[in-house]
Amino acid sequence: MASATRDESPEEGVEFIHEDDGKITARDLETGVASFGETKTEALRMLAEALELHEGGGEPVTDEDLEEWGLDDIGPGTKELPEFMG
Repeated sequence: MASATRDESPEEGVEFIHEDDGKITARDLETGVASFGETKTEALRMLAEALELHEGGGEPVTDEDLEEWGLDDIGPGTKELPEFMG
């Protein structure tokens, strides 16, 4: 069963959730944005990247990106996911 630890402030900080599979999820309490990693350090690094993207950072995804990733023909009702998502 997953367990969580958090800072005392309910509106700021990071909650760490120790998943059953051994991974650690880091969740920003203010935004609810979360990411995971094999260690707390990796989870925090991934969370920082997710927060940057959440706040409008990064580059927009293009149609060419979707085609390269095999996601250009996925729509509602599509049952088969690309290999890397399976």
